[in-house]
Amino acid sequence: MSERCDKGDPMKYVIQIVGVGGQGVLLASMVLGNAAMAEGHNVAMSEVHGMAQRGGSVLSTLRIGDNVISPLASDGEADMILGFEPAETCRNITLGNKSTMIIMNLDPIYPSTVTAGSSEYPGTDEMISSIKKVTKNIMTIEATSLAETAGKAVAANAVMIGAAAAVKGFPLPKDAVRGSLLNLVPEKFRELNAKAFDLGYDEMRK
Repeated sequence: MSERCDKGDPMKYVIQIVGVGGQGVLLASMVLGNAAMAEGHNVAMSEVHGMAQRGGSVLSTLRIGDNVISPLASDGEADMILGFEPAETCRNITLGNKSTMIIMNLDPIYPSTVTAGSSEYPGTDEMISSIKKVTKNIMTIEATSLAETAGKAVAANAVMIGAAAAVKGFPLPKDAVRGSLLNLVPEKFRELNAKAFDLGYDEMRK
């Protein structure tokens, strides 16, 4: 993973956040981007690609670094893929390489074709095996279930943000990321999001 080294090389870190509409991918990008800027880094974030309505595929690219200008990142360049939905994580695995850290939420959101019975959703073991062909650095988490423990399933994005902050080599300190999250959510949801963030962070630290 890319990080500042002892020789003073510039830091660069690329995060690809993938999921479906309604999961809070854009909020996660804003939280991490604001935290990075608060820490003094340059940040470039892509527009969210894909169908942004609920259920459509969403991809957001976040580039953090001292010399970052463009938000564009090539396939294989990601230091982290933050997968809010398991099938979307697999579909975007070409964004990573053998050193990429994958955090995959195991709780699926089934597309209409699956709920209608016209297609099948891939099995968990099958998806994990596909990812391991690219990188062995995969960590799984039941983010929606943890969010329900915190109070509401909608806070699964806060669980995923907390999980990202816990990964070894992640360039942003926990407190900066947590503070950025709480600054962006409405006051009445801060306690929920704080609990969800902490559950995600602790789960990755186990």
